[in-house]
Amino acid sequence: MNARTLAARWLAWTTLGLLIPLATGCQIGAKHAERNIPQPGVVDPHQPKELEMVSMPPYVVEPPDELEIGIKPAIPDIAITNAVVQSDGNLDLGFAGDVYVAGLTLAQVETKLALHLQAYSTSRDRGKASLRDPVEVSVRLVNGSQSKFYYVLGTVSNQGKFPISGNETVLDGILAAGLRSNSLPEKAYLVRPRPNGAGDQIYKVDWVGIKERGDTVTNYQLFPGDRIVVPGGKPPGLLSTLTGGG
Repeated sequence: MNARTLAARWLAWTTLGLLIPLATGCQIGAKHAERNIPQPGVVDPHQPKELEMVSMPPYVVEPPDELEIGIKPAIPDIAITNAVVQSDGNLDLGFAGDVYVAGLTLAQVETKLALHLQAYSTSRDRGKASLRDPVEVSVRLVNGSQSKFYYVLGTVSNQGKFPISGNETVLDGILAAGLRSNSLPEKAYLVRPRPNGAGDQIYKVDWVGIKERGDTVTNYQLFPGDRIVVPGGKPPGLLSTLTGGG
């Protein structure tokens, strides 16, 4: 081994010996900063949660939900089976015109469509024998909800909105979004949308309790519009990664 090789190795080891304490100091500083990140909200044991879930309220139709519509007895000129709620809140019933359904439950949509189609049929058949039976309408969702979501925000792998079926919890939401190396799920919290003028609805999440002890108190059931926020620390730098710190 020549002198030049020895010198290069000595320089490399010396540099590494200087960098390791520096990286360690940076990690300690980062951990201290993470501990100071606030976790807003309160723990509310009375909220619906894992093992104590509740039924969702009646489904409210909104754009762009797709509805399957059944009509009895059949009405000439009306051959609709499926219809999508348009951005203006209307269903396009073809020759029978539009019907505004946004904000109604499925049962209310059935009633409104039945009344609208009965009036259309009566007007169309004026002067002819009227229908013996009143118009009946059945309405159901096609392929589940297209308008109801919860959101996962902050330092996660897949920030965005996720479809909700009524059985999701905070744990489901965080796992669906995925954690990053600098995610701080132990600082996570749930924000529930509130009516204008009402108080904040912010709930702390005990991630360690949920993950390591199976504690369900803060594994809240998710409802449409809920926001899970996962704060994050400083992303690991190249030096920290090389020395095994992130």
